[in-house]
Amino acid sequence: MNNYKIIFLLLLASTMSFAQPQASDSSKLIDAYQQKEELTKLSRVKNIHFRNIGPTIMSGRVVALEVNPKDPTKFYVAYASGGVWYTDNNGTSFRSISEDWPTQNIGEITMDWNNEILWVGTGENNSSRSSYSGIGILKTDPNGSNWVNLGLTDSHHIGKILINPTNKDHVIVGVTGHLYSKNKNRGVYVTKDGGSTWKKTLFIDDVTGIIDMAYTPNNFNIMYATAWEKDRKAWNFNEGGKGSAIYKSIDAGETWDNISKEDSGFPVGDGVGRIGIAVFDENIIYAVLDNQFFRNRNSEQNDKGISRDSFKNMSIQEFNKISDKDLKSFLRSNRFPSKYTVEKIKSDIDDKKISPSDLYKYLVDANSDLFNTPIIGAEVYRSNDGGKNWTKTHESFLDGVYNTYGYYFGKIHVDPSNSDKIYTYGVPIITSDDGGKSFYRIGKENVHADHHDLWINPNKPGHLINGNDGGVNITYDDGKNWIKNNSTEVGQFYAINVDYEKPYNVYGGLQDNGVWKGPHNSIENKRWNMNGKYPWEMIMGGDGMEIQIDNRDSNTVYTGFQFGFYYRLELDSGKRKSIKPVHELGESPYRFNWQTPILLSPHNQDILYFGTNHFHKSNDRGDSWQLTSKDLTNGGKKGNVPYGTITTIAESPLVKDLLYVGSDDGLIHVSKNGGETWKNISKNLPQDMWVSKVYASSHNEKVIYASLNGYRWDNFSPYLYKSENYGKTWTSLSSNLPDSPINVVIEDNVNQNILYVGNDHGVYVSLDSGTNWEPFSSGLTSAAVHDLVIQKDENHLLVGTHGRSIYLTEIEKIQGLSDEILKSSLYIYPLKSIRKLSSWGVKRSVWSEPNNPSLELTIFSSSKKDYQLSIIDTEGNTIYNVSDKLDRGFNFIDYNLKHNQNNNDDFLDKGSYKVLIITDKDNLEKEFQIK
Repeated sequence: MNNYKIIFLLLLASTMSFAQPQASDSSKLIDAYQQKEELTKLSRVKNIHFRNIGPTIMSGRVVALEVNPKDPTKFYVAYASGGVWYTDNNGTSFRSISEDWPTQNIGEITMDWNNEILWVGTGENNSSRSSYSGIGILKTDPNGSNWVNLGLTDSHHIGKILINPTNKDHVIVGVTGHLYSKNKNRGVYVTKDGGSTWKKTLFIDDVTGIIDMAYTPNNFNIMYATAWEKDRKAWNFNEGGKGSAIYKSIDAGETWDNISKEDSGFPVGDGVGRIGIAVFDENIIYAVLDNQFFRNRNSEQNDKGISRDSFKNMSIQEFNKISDKDLKSFLRSNRFPSKYTVEKIKSDIDDKKISPSDLYKYLVDANSDLFNTPIIGAEVYRSNDGGKNWTKTHESFLDGVYNTYGYYFGKIHVDPSNSDKIYTYGVPIITSDDGGKSFYRIGKENVHADHHDLWINPNKPGHLINGNDGGVNITYDDGKNWIKNNSTEVGQFYAINVDYEKPYNVYGGLQDNGVWKGPHNSIENKRWNMNGKYPWEMIMGGDGMEIQIDNRDSNTVYTGFQFGFYYRLELDSGKRKSIKPVHELGESPYRFNWQTPILLSPHNQDILYFGTNHFHKSNDRGDSWQLTSKDLTNGGKKGNVPYGTITTIAESPLVKDLLYVGSDDGLIHVSKNGGETWKNISKNLPQDMWVSKVYASSHNEKVIYASLNGYRWDNFSPYLYKSENYGKTWTSLSSNLPDSPINVVIEDNVNQNILYVGNDHGVYVSLDSGTNWEPFSSGLTSAAVHDLVIQKDENHLLVGTHGRSIYLTEIEKIQGLSDEILKSSLYIYPLKSIRKLSSWGVKRSVWSEPNNPSLELTIFSSSKKDYQLSIIDTEGNTIYNVSDKLDRGFNFIDYNLKHNQNNNDDFLDKGSYKVLIITDKDNLEKEFQIK
């Protein structure tokens, strides 16, 4: 039996069990990178290159900025999962300095401008559902080319880095720690030797890490650190706790004291969430708090009549006191279906068919809870005595700044030249001119919501650089006007798809940037600034999710945003119709995943499938729904995040009504009758894992593939399985895949032996049905791959990344890998005839490059070897000769069709030619023609 292949015979009578998933050892993160490097050297597809097709204009989530104080036109931008970029022309253009780094997941960057050393804290610290872990602390030269890992690898997520301005080797790091598991390596770490050794100087407990730090200007000895207690699970997020506090050090981080205890004036307790800190001098300090305590009901009186929450705990007696007029107004304003009249609802309550609380449950959904849960939210505090005493600066609530998700923001800034001028942000960016007594918004229409960092020019008041979910903005007048500086391919895609137009279009749903559509052959440039039309267009807002395109008419598109808010779009008219399934009043509400799955049947494009915790089927394009299943999950768990939801749907392209679904709690079901009945086929697969993909084969109706994902357990092992009997038994295909959670698996549509996998660090291909895997990564960065799609007409593989937009490559040559080619020592792919043109060697203008023809030779070699290549004419004359080395696998050699390499105009005449390749074991030739 192959050492890499473990076969699980999963019979129904089996009693095998699996323990709750455990967090991976931190060493696996580094080992996985090293393993990928070694596998890449041997990869047979390493010379097949991906190109990035954008889009760029919407950008992605910025987490940190580092600006040259002496020349603010030079600055670094760190993206949550898109790496680190640099500009030296005030954001006119950027270049990536992290292209070859083992991770693109960044939490913090700090630049020692005096010594030109960049410190990078890997692993985003915003603690969102897609905040990927890192590999510790990196230190690099300004270009990012000579980086070194300085340890703290088990940190996963770095909060802050402080560099002593008078000692480049003295650095303080705040470690936030693991996102989904307990972690003893949280806290403050100090190095005095440039990162060779580290000393932990502050540790609270294994659920409380450090999220922010700041030191007093002109006195590095006095510094502050904010601790954050949190507990995130796939089904619940406790965003605060008693461990959240502000600490102060007067000896450059060697010792620390809690300065936000109960008698300090700063809130304490379970509702204390993320805290940001800003220091003006040794006395004046600001803190912004995500206050998770619930508001006093008296402070939230509703003067607009009855609301959703009025019904939450309402008795029948209280309900009967509501007037028909008020109830009718409530039903109308909340868009209840017309069948729910005042008379029907009152009658059903009298008959005890429903209760008043069912009106509340009917309207509750995870998306509205993000905005309507009545917590206190953002609060600003100030200390005038170095942190001994704290006072809240404002009387009213800062509504709409944090909503319920202050974990995603949590920073505050004070103008270095004005102690009363402060900035803080969440959904909007707001500022105060009076020390926080009053605030006003300074974002404009070209500034995206959800802000994560801000730089204030110490020498020019009003000059700000802002980083948000939509990239980078710059203002010179304190927010009255902003410049948008987006030209980087850092889109965070959840899902992608393609249509079959000529040329075809690519569609994708992005984190907080909606759903976009654009031509696959567009090339990113600034020409659209002249003609006014960017080649990509937004077709939906919100957090863009999955996309289905009617293959009969690509004008009809099904897509939507978070938690199942999907629509049927008519792109030419702009019409949209909501197609979200809604439960009946009195029934248990459906549970919707953040990325709710939808699927058009490949057999009938009027049939649409939709996954909640149930399976829904529409025969009329989403106009109406049939509930065709019981709950296909383990029933959910108590918490504030929807859980126990369907995450993936597949239908066999070979057999109508052969359906599969997978759930976030590890279940896979099959239906062979269009969803009427379902059978659990995952009882003995690893339990409690997120089923990231089920994929039905297009070559064998019995074959399915399933990828399970342990990201939400901080478990980075690869879980990949294949069944050849509708899920009765499974075979593990993980084999030699490095440790990295798998997000997607697909089968090649032409060659049944070829599989593609996307994980949190890239793309892998198997040429032998999953027995062995090879990195497929030329041109790709190590960003997380969320989706893979094959455009069958063009034989293109498209890669949707969560951090570096979309990549494309041609796979026709891979698809043509037969057993004969794979077993041969050397193989030359057939050469296409070339039409000779009079324009060869001619420039279109004096400023352009000449039109030079080229013949690309594709060679597949069983091993690395020396070769000699000759071009021979019909008379046997050798007109071109070259010697070099072939790599194992695919090789691409360009010949410029010239007789004389020193003569720019001496191109081959029409006729037949031979390509001859000689190695120590091979002597092959192939003919081509110029017509």
